Amino acid sequence: MKKVLVLMLALVLALSCFTAMAEMKDEYDVRVLVWKFDDTYGSSVRQGMDKWAKAVGDELGCKINLTMYDAADDMAKQVEQANILVGDKPDFVIINLAEVASGQTLVDLFTEAGIPFLFYNKPPTEETYDSVVKASGSFFVGTLAREAGDMQGEILSDLWAADASKLDLNGDGTIQFVEFEGEPNNAEAIARSQYSQETAEALGVPMEDVNGGEWIVANWDSAQAQEKMLATWAAHPEIELVFANNDDMAIGVIAALNQSGYNTGNEGDPSIAVIGVDATDAAYEAIRAGKMTATVKQDGDAMGEANIRFAMNYLINGKWIEGLEDRYTLNEDGVSVFIPYAKITAENVG
Repeated sequence: MKKVLVLMLALVLALSCFTAMAEMKDEYDVRVLVWKFDDTYGSSVRQGMDKWAKAVGDELGCKINLTMYDAADDMAKQVEQANILVGDKPDFVIINLAEVASGQTLVDLFTEAGIPFLFYNKPPTEETYDSVVKASGSFFVGTLAREAGDMQGEILSDLWAADASKLDLNGDGTIQFVEFEGEPNNAEAIARSQYSQETAEALGVPMEDVNGGEWIVANWDSAQAQEKMLATWAAHPEIELVFANNDDMAIGVIAALNQSGYNTGNEGDPSIAVIGVDATDAAYEAIRAGKMTATVKQDGDAMGEANIRFAMNYLINGKWIEGLEDRYTLNEDGVSVFIPYAKITAENVG
């Protein structure tokens, strides 16, 4: 019964948007719920939204007032913030879920209040995606989860083909490695972890997960990754490669390795391969310094732009993709678009 009510409310909301948004406003109140401000990649998306809110507003001849809220990785806090927004009645809400399994709570709040919304970066879990995004009439701006993992595997394959001895430090013909996972139940983290290994192996790189196939969860966090890498390194000094779901964790891994004199960037010091995702400034610097092997660029500026464009397109036209087809390709599910990744290595980091 609850789902039927939500669907009916979503339909009413959609129909009201078509009529209420016929006339352009001079100013729009857009709010952004962010899972945590101190996530490095997330900060690049926030900067992108700030930048593109002004640019898109200038294009449209209106002012986009953007206000962001830090949930500090706390879903209960994000729900409190959502309740405040319901009282404020903004024109639109852009959501970066603090907890990917809990999107329905926000959907119910904003649908009942008649406030349109979209999700970005962290997709709702597979079990909740249909109700949270599709049935609610919402939209998702993200990335193709496995693409980052595929590219990590491809980078490793290229390095192996170029000079296997630089990776295979013990000369046993196999790469001993571990995988640092962003968070449990996150579809993007799972896909990155799975396909980094599977793609590399499919391309001919022999690999052995010294942690018995168990991914090391460090919740996208540098400090957690450093602590867990110290323990893992002590137990498995044979490690020759670390895949990390994001650059913050990769930087934490490198900090742990530095304590043993590894990955210092100094000539003659030992080093193992560390491959991340995001292409943060810290990762660029580490690659240039010879401390980090490679990363996969996740374009925060492009995601920030997409969030603003889709929000405004919906507010003005009552539609998500129509009018933006020249910029974005709608996915088969009909309710999402992906921002593409790119490989960053020592050869193209400049």
